[in-house]
Amino acid sequence: MSWGFLRDLLSGVNKYSTGIGRIWVAVVFIFRLLVYIVAAENIWKHEHDEFECNIKQPGCENVCFDHFFPVSHIRLWAFQLIMVSTPSLLVVFHVAYRKNREKRHNQKLYKSAAERDGGLLFTYLVSLVLKTGFEIVFLVLFYKLYNGFEVPRLVKCDIRPCPNTVDCYISKPTEKMIFLYFLVATSCVCIVLNLSELSYLIFKYSLKCYLKRYVKKHQDSECDCRKSETIIHNRAAAAGQFHDSFPSLPLNMQDEREKNTLST
Repeated sequence: MSWGFLRDLLSGVNKYSTGIGRIWVAVVFIFRLLVYIVAAENIWKHEHDEFECNIKQPGCENVCFDHFFPVSHIRLWAFQLIMVSTPSLLVVFHVAYRKNREKRHNQKLYKSAAERDGGLLFTYLVSLVLKTGFEIVFLVLFYKLYNGFEVPRLVKCDIRPCPNTVDCYISKPTEKMIFLYFLVATSCVCIVLNLSELSYLIFKYSLKCYLKRYVKKHQDSECDCRKSETIIHNRAAAAGQFHDSFPSLPLNMQDEREKNTLST
């Protein structure tokens, strides 16, 4: 299988990710994709041919193998890698839509086409939720399909057309179990990274909204204070003008009294 498209996808997503998102990309690319291509794929390559039962009844080995391994570990692992990486396409498509929209209108519609705000932030959060959900679903599938994360050396099968209970042997059980534990560990690390990035973005957006609301409220209060000061100043000025227009009235009345007294 060629994994070039997934490599290109991860490198494209890396441009629009946060610091935590870039760590997630590195974990997926190095500890999951490369490990799958270099080592894990070869371990499970001939798993059906190397599955042996202690009876040569035609069809018995095939039926027992299908019963214990309804889906091959390695194919389910590959399907998991594809599914957890696909939600990142939503972000890439959204950025491409923004760029195409600016090109169509021939003007700058966004501060930056890749800036995580508004609809792009919502798309980014949705992609994180989907990636986390897929990781958890596949871990549950691995656990339910294979009765845990261990690979037994010997399984007993009594399914027809086997004439009786037969012993079947799995090849490289210890090596397969080590890689399964590695798969589970990397999946858990990716879940933690996704949840951390989700919490970080929500906290950052909430803090941004709170600061914006606080600044707006503070500016409104300053405007109200300035209006109040202006009103008080205007009233004081009006009162001063009113007082200045009538200061001579009592003096005139006093002069008239003095004149009347002298005349008498």
